[in-house]
Amino acid sequence: MNMDKKEIKVSVRNLVEFLLREGDIDSSFFRVNRAVEGTRIHKKIQKSQKEDYRPEVTLKYNVEYEEFVLSIEGRADGIIEDSNGVVIDEIKSTMSPLETIDENYSKVHWAQAKCYAYIYATLNNIEEINVRLTYCHLDTEEIKYLVRTFTILQLKEFFDGLIQTYYSWAKLVYDWQEEREQSIKNMKFPFEVYRKGQRELAVAVYKTITSSKNIFVKAPTGTGKTISTLFPAIKAMGEGHTSKIFYLTAKTITRSVAEEAFSIMRSKGLKFKTVTLTAKEKICIKEKPSCNPIDCEFAKGHFDRINDAVMDILTHENELKRDTIEMYSRKHRVCPFEYSLDLTLWADAVICDYNYVFDPRVYLKRFFTEKGDYTFLVDEAHNLVDRAREMYSAELYKKPVLKMKNEMKELSPKISKVLGRLNIFMLNMKKLCNEKGFYVSSEGDKDIYSILRKFVSECEEYLAKNENTKMGDELLELYFDALICIKICELYDERYVTYIEKQGDDVKLKLFCLDPAYLLGEALKKGKCGIFFSATLIPLDYYRGILGGNTDDYTMSIESPFSVDNRKLLVADSISTRYINRERSYKHIVESIRNLTHCKCGNYLIFFPSYQYMNNVYDVFCKEYPDVKVHVQSNIMTEEERENFLGFFIPDPSETTIGFCVMGGIFSEGIDLKSDRLIGTVIVGVGLPQVCLERDIIRDYFQERNSQGFEFAYMFPGMNKVMQAAGRVIRSETDKGIILLIDERFTNRSYLNLFPKEWFPYARVVKTNDIIKYVTEFWREEI
Repeated sequence: MNMDKKEIKVSVRNLVEFLLREGDIDSSFFRVNRAVEGTRIHKKIQKSQKEDYRPEVTLKYNVEYEEFVLSIEGRADGIIEDSNGVVIDEIKSTMSPLETIDENYSKVHWAQAKCYAYIYATLNNIEEINVRLTYCHLDTEEIKYLVRTFTILQLKEFFDGLIQTYYSWAKLVYDWQEEREQSIKNMKFPFEVYRKGQRELAVAVYKTITSSKNIFVKAPTGTGKTISTLFPAIKAMGEGHTSKIFYLTAKTITRSVAEEAFSIMRSKGLKFKTVTLTAKEKICIKEKPSCNPIDCEFAKGHFDRINDAVMDILTHENELKRDTIEMYSRKHRVCPFEYSLDLTLWADAVICDYNYVFDPRVYLKRFFTEKGDYTFLVDEAHNLVDRAREMYSAELYKKPVLKMKNEMKELSPKISKVLGRLNIFMLNMKKLCNEKGFYVSSEGDKDIYSILRKFVSECEEYLAKNENTKMGDELLELYFDALICIKICELYDERYVTYIEKQGDDVKLKLFCLDPAYLLGEALKKGKCGIFFSATLIPLDYYRGILGGNTDDYTMSIESPFSVDNRKLLVADSISTRYINRERSYKHIVESIRNLTHCKCGNYLIFFPSYQYMNNVYDVFCKEYPDVKVHVQSNIMTEEERENFLGFFIPDPSETTIGFCVMGGIFSEGIDLKSDRLIGTVIVGVGLPQVCLERDIIRDYFQERNSQGFEFAYMFPGMNKVMQAAGRVIRSETDKGIILLIDERFTNRSYLNLFPKEWFPYARVVKTNDIIKYVTEFWREEI
């Protein structure tokens, strides 16, 4: 083999599934991915074989072309060599009744096994070889064997046919990579000068990728975090240090920032394919997603048309974002969501939500079943803490269980019976609740695990016989909830608690992940490195620890590139916003807002810790100052209502406009009101999350482990919200504005330690009238 030629890799499984797939998308019961169960069954079958059975045999075969080498790799489940010859064994777990499985059941399964057989026979000069498909029923664990014998010539003809068909795809990859790598070599930083801290960040990201570590970066607004992380990651890819970039975000708005950064680099000559993943319910052409051929004409025959759709878009487009994907999916009549998932295999970078990498329910199995040399860029990484807790938790409610128990009495007495057991289990847990209506246990409940396993098993038997059961049916919903709980039960360890809580006339049972660090760390190991960045990653050690990093990983804090003279930070620590003092605070807060906003005509945002507090202050403010224009955030706002709200904050306003908002809400993060669209903000309170059962459980857990229970559960998340809200004011080098923090706790040492460096020096406000003096001085200096 010519070692100078580029190697294009494809796994046997991906090769046959990609080339031989056909027919409809069908998300009815049989398409449910039971990968975990399948793995368990595989291992069990392999262990039960005779001594001459070799499990998990790695096979590799190269096909040399003029331009490149195609490397086909895979692992045969088992190889048996005895006096009767050689058998290649391929194990498949199934929920289909075994009597329905015959030689024509799946040509993909035969194709996979035949590829392994060809590679093994060729490498070992075998003229004739046996291929065995071992089907194991997931529920009964019964086994059915299908065996066929092939000559090397039959296998060669089959294998060569596959490779011939795949050549055009491999050539597409080869040609694209040549073009891409040349463009990366020639690519310079897309802006004329680096902003303060930008070069240091880019160098640190490059070093992190090449050394296969993780880095946690506090990079203030204005650093240009997106371009400063993408640029070095692309350079590292051009040098072969990483094969794919995943740009992970919590919000749609940050996805568009990443798309824009790629766009800028493309305008400077970069050749790079990016795909943006949009949630199924948003990109679906149907009002309500129903992924089966009866309800959706795009699901019907999807796999017959999908490869043409993939080739078409890859040949003509490099930016594969939502509107482009929708256009091509309509052209080829394929499901836009499944289409976008397919495109991730061919893209150089994937822009998507955190859950596609970290969530055990929906992560991209095509990449993360095994380790790969992927780079994860995690934007607004502070959001991942609570998101991860939810990803690794699961809950069940009692009411749907009881309802389904009664409904299934006649249809399936077996399901009804096991749901009766689950209902009794939840009733017994409810009896353990204290006078406040909850009960917490650090024991993983083996009882619920076995009941749920039984329920899932009975469901599968029933659903297999009732194939018309569709998504949206309540039984199927409960079935999926149970599957999630089983999955979380398998992850359950000392970082979890189980709690039961009375909620009105219902009861909630939750398997609650308190510390996501270990599971995030395990997910990170599926790639090469993680780059976590945010303007508010303070304290860095806390975030490094809780986001799955370790002490070997890097941390970095970048100073703000903006002049401190462009902003004035005031702290009104004579006003208490603690819950017990709130009513007494209304008048002082109203005066403070008035004094701040009265001195200069402009746009201002006022952030409160809750809707109730905000509405109460709003009522007082309107009575005192009825002529001032105030707009209030409501707790449920459509996309259009959000846009309208932001539309009130116009450049060069002729009258003062004030927005009342909630900290941690849609307007306290990710919005960009540049220049004079926002010249001041008031933050009422230290942002503590509302006291609730879950927060108190987190507090008690960390108090026991590191004596920082209050900090981990309340203070750090609270200050993060404060910093995010404060960060709305100064968005560019020319922005000027005032930030007023109202709460007696802000000048406590423990809170001052969390202030970003650029918040010093600040001015203390003793009386609300002092605000007028400071504000007047600040704006006078700016004139």
